Amino acid sequence: MLLTGGLKSLLPHVLRRIIRCNRLSISNTSGMAEGYKQANVVILHKSLADDFEKFCHANDGPLPLLYRSQPGDWKCPSLSGDSDIRTDCLQYRIYEHGACTGSLKSLKEYSQQLKDMVTFYLGCSFSFEKAVQSAGIPIRNVEQKCNVSMYKTAVPCYSVSPFCCNLVVTMRPIPESKLEAAVIATAGLKEAHGAPIHMGDPGLLGIQDISKPDYGDPVHLHPGDIPVFWACGVTGVEAVINCRAPLAFTHSPGCMFITDLKNDNVRSLRGVPQVHCISQEPLHFSVVSAEAAQKIKTLETLIGIDPGERGIIHLLHQDELLKACLAISHAQSVLITTGFPTHFTYEPPEENDGPPGALAIAAILQALEKEVAIVTDQRAMDLNKKIIEEAVQLGILKKPIPLLSYKRESADSALKFLCDNGDPGRPRFDHLIAIERAGMAADGNYYNARKINIKHLVDPIDELFLAARTIPGVTTTGVGDGGNELGMGKVKDAVKKHIKNGDVIACDVEADFTVIAGVSNWGGYAIACALYVLRTCEVHDRYLRKAVGFPQLSKKTVWLSALPSVSKEEKLLKTLVKHGVRSGKTASLEMEVDGLPFYNTHSLMIEKLL
Repeated sequence: MLLTGGLKSLLPHVLRRIIRCNRLSISNTSGMAEGYKQANVVILHKSLADDFEKFCHANDGPLPLLYRSQPGDWKCPSLSGDSDIRTDCLQYRIYEHGACTGSLKSLKEYSQQLKDMVTFYLGCSFSFEKAVQSAGIPIRNVEQKCNVSMYKTAVPCYSVSPFCCNLVVTMRPIPESKLEAAVIATAGLKEAHGAPIHMGDPGLLGIQDISKPDYGDPVHLHPGDIPVFWACGVTGVEAVINCRAPLAFTHSPGCMFITDLKNDNVRSLRGVPQVHCISQEPLHFSVVSAEAAQKIKTLETLIGIDPGERGIIHLLHQDELLKACLAISHAQSVLITTGFPTHFTYEPPEENDGPPGALAIAAILQALEKEVAIVTDQRAMDLNKKIIEEAVQLGILKKPIPLLSYKRESADSALKFLCDNGDPGRPRFDHLIAIERAGMAADGNYYNARKINIKHLVDPIDELFLAARTIPGVTTTGVGDGGNELGMGKVKDAVKKHIKNGDVIACDVEADFTVIAGVSNWGGYAIACALYVLRTCEVHDRYLRKAVGFPQLSKKTVWLSALPSVSKEEKLLKTLVKHGVRSGKTASLEMEVDGLPFYNTHSLMIEKLL
């Protein structure tokens, strides 16, 4: 028997010959024939072959198709010169009516049946190991001399009857400082599954126990390692099981077919990927192209001007818009709150900064097919209902948004509002956004910019943001322009130091992300534009859909039409004026927001953002 030393430097045809003679004392091919492509193998009856090929093309992250044979053809000339698929994998599995009925070293005894069967060779992540190591990143399973860990997930693949199954992934522990390098090293290797589809908490994929892989071996994480998951060709095995074919064969997971092809056909990337942490509990990283990230930084710069000369430059944190929008992009259900009753001597007391930004965010969320609701003060429900109805009539929203109110009745009211039966494991919303929403100060009161307490007009919606911090998987964003808005607790020290009356008015409740803008509505417009940029970014789109199914770029026109426009915002501001909602700074019922004219100020900002 040959031992593993030196196998990584042997040429593929030599390794196949050794495997054919059954002379290896190893359990997997990880680390072997460095720099050459390895392949998962699925062998099906010819009557299933066309549908399985469609299934592969529909899920090309886990199932990148390298070669499809003719029925009864045991060779694969485009992948290797002298191979025989009946003998050239370390080990095979046989499936009968969906059940694994055994493991085999050779398929020669099934040669008669194989005459009516088609072999699919699918890309494998072992192929990218050399590229990862060349980037200075350790391969822990190779270090630990074991197979890679493979897990079934709760992520459904795109079904092509009779093939349907959930995605299977491999996991490699990667030092946190090397995450971006790992993404860059693998992103262009599409035939080896490409970039990771998830980085962080395994539970977000439906993996309950990382120490118990469904296939392969447990791999030990070193301190500082992050679990990083790639789409895996064993997804094809799950598809074979679920289709319940009378007879099928696959490689045994980890026991790949080694090809003669070098791993050098790197697919050109649409922008270098960047990695950003969007949640600590559970730990979650997201991916975006450098090009898209730069566009969103530009949006952040545009809205960061200070027309009111309040000193907001001191509140700005770089990349908050990007991180907030990455978190929102991953969310399924978003709760928005707005409403700042600064004009306490008028009815209604609301100002017109906030609702337009909130509706701009809601419109793009609807277009992105996310659930969205608005929570506001009980006393303002009728006003907000009218505004939402007219926003639908004006074409700003495609349908009405559920309108909610929150009242504190007990210590766990906020938890019950945010979660089914108050269970933190079953949140109704996974992201909360406050935009120009009165925020609670350190003394428990709510103040306008002139230091006047307006607590009697404000429901304690802050409690939802405080409760969200205790619910794993729920993140929050605050949008503001003066430091007294909900969520601005994250920058309260700067507010107290640099903003007029900041020592009294500063909001004490923080959000995970704070988007600072010269006018809060601009922050809402920028979030809408940034979400559009993210969804049209191929790198981010692939990560969102976990490399299964097809890109959603065909919906680009729908997303584009949902963005704010000068025409839509002009009509909405006229609607607010009609309902007596006034400018924040001046209490004017004119076409202005925060004392700034709509025409040539707000309209110009909208055009710049677009």
